[in-house]
Amino acid sequence: METSIALWLVTIAGIAALMALDFFAITRKPHEVKFKEAVWASIFYIGIAIAFGVFIYLWQGSQFGTEYFAAYLVEKSLSIDNLFVFIIILTQFSVPFNLHQRVLLVGVALAIVLRGIFIAIGASALAYFSFTFAIFGAILVWTGVQLMRHRNEDPDPHDNLLVRIARKRYRFSEAYHGSSLFITDNGLRYATPLLLVMFAIGTTDLLFALDSIPATFGVTQEPYLVFTVNAFALLGLRALYFLLRGLLDKLIYLSLGLSIILIFIGIKLFLTYFHELNSSVPKISTNASLGVIALVLVAVFIASAAKIRSDPTARGHVGRVTEGEVDEES
Repeated sequence: METSIALWLVTIAGIAALMALDFFAITRKPHEVKFKEAVWASIFYIGIAIAFGVFIYLWQGSQFGTEYFAAYLVEKSLSIDNLFVFIIILTQFSVPFNLHQRVLLVGVALAIVLRGIFIAIGASALAYFSFTFAIFGAILVWTGVQLMRHRNEDPDPHDNLLVRIARKRYRFSEAYHGSSLFITDNGLRYATPLLLVMFAIGTTDLLFALDSIPATFGVTQEPYLVFTVNAFALLGLRALYFLLRGLLDKLIYLSLGLSIILIFIGIKLFLTYFHELNSSVPKISTNASLGVIALVLVAVFIASAAKIRSDPTARGHVGRVTEGEVDEES
């Protein structure tokens, strides 16, 4: 796939404009996002992602178009898992509802910048060292196995290394002060709990990048597609959070499904590496990858719905943490 510097600059400028729209037009006044606003925002961002995929399909042909949509499906499904952890962080730090969208926007901005760096490093490694396919494959298989083993466990954001460092370095106020990260009281400078939340969200995004970027490279090796897919999936994350917040605990088998997807893509990367060494080793096609990913996601939704119908008290792991706490905040 041939890309020019001008195309990269236009794409980055477009993504920056969408982020500015969120920062300055939508969130100049922090407020609690209602369901209707979240629906329209989700439609907007998904629509942009689909329209861009159609553009790729018409411009570069069916191969790259299919790779784009397969990669977007992977990133979008993994982003839903991100939301589980975001809900836990925002709940355990008792973040006021009207600040949720500001926290998520900062997290998205940090994630796009950091993932851009990771993608550049990953693309260079793949170009010069084919063994990178095997490394990425091992990361995904290991991550998938760990996710499967610990699918019913909740992470504790207070164990986050940067959160612990920040607690030692700064004085912290007891209460939130709007969207301020620092305040001055009686001549002393204090950090607000919002700073801890920003650290927790930002480092969580960074950890998710360690599996999501190899997963995307497992579907397409085109850096431009990897970057745009990550950016579009992240840009829609804030709206998706408010849209699915009350439904996430009903996706009981999501973590299991995502672990299967990660392991599958890891195996695909191993086969790609061995195919580079010996052409007789078969590769898994993009169309096959798209079919498997879609099938697993459909199975997750159907199995989760069936479980909820047979046992209305069943909940995903986030439900046990946030149930009641979210209602109390609202």
